[in-house]
Amino acid sequence: MENSRQPPSAKSGPRLAGSQGTQLFSRSELSQWAAEASPASHGHASEREPVLQGTSAGLEDRRISLRSGRQTIGRRDDNDIVVNEPSVSSAHAWIINQQGHYVVMNTLSTNGTFVNDRRVHEATIKHGDRIRFGQVEFVLLTREPGTQKRAGRVVLASLLALAGLAALLWWWLS
Repeated sequence: MENSRQPPSAKSGPRLAGSQGTQLFSRSELSQWAAEASPASHGHASEREPVLQGTSAGLEDRRISLRSGRQTIGRRDDNDIVVNEPSVSSAHAWIINQQGHYVVMNTLSTNGTFVNDRRVHEATIKHGDRIRFGQVEFVLLTREPGTQKRAGRVVLASLLALAGLAALLWWWLS
């Protein structure tokens, strides 16, 4: 059985090694291995683990978890978020997540970065904002769709139950 945590050389066959057994890997091989070895995200959006949900054709099922700090977005393999699409520059933008505050910053890309169809150099983004890099669009999710409506219903039901108990108590004491 193949171990998914083996370095790329174990999967791609024997590799030349130096005198001390040191093996050389390309940046893309190391990036792929790191992605496979990192703990898998559950894929659900939350304030602690926001996601970029693809909305462009072909990206509808793609969800990218955003970690704390800065993440680079672009077409090159050394970006944190690789978007292999011609309208995306090789080093297109940064998304900065600082304690729940999100900023997208364009890094002089050719086709621009847009938030809700407005071209930006730097912009604060929040849940539901549409972020476009060239022709590729994502939406920022900090909660799953429909979560707020369910929470509102629970609060309303709780208030109605409390009002009912208060009326019952008033009737009983009268």
